[in-house]
Amino acid sequence: MTDHCCAAMTAHAGRSCDLHADPFDCPDALVRFDPAHREYGLIVHDGGRSAITIAFCPWCGRALPESQRDRWFEELERLGIDPWTDDVPAEFEDGRWLGPQPR
Repeated sequence: MTDHCCAAMTAHAGRSCDLHADPFDCPDALVRFDPAHREYGLIVHDGGRSAITIAFCPWCGRALPESQRDRWFEELERLGIDPWTDDVPAEFEDGRWLGPQPR
């Protein structure tokens, strides 16, 4: 389980729906958390898969972790992995490559 900044963020970022397996299909899903990059985003419900990256929690106002997206690409490049054409190791998909999450 991922520790989020507050109970409200934990509820929204970890929300599951009995009707929709994909949060982008669920009109009640508000927040997408991407553990691979440690990014939070507000889901844009327009039929696509867009989310607007946010830097602060909408509920408690705390600063959210800095995105690790650039570092993710740099680390894969260092390992000789092209994420567009090669298989990406599982630890790069779920955030394990980052180590423990800061509190």
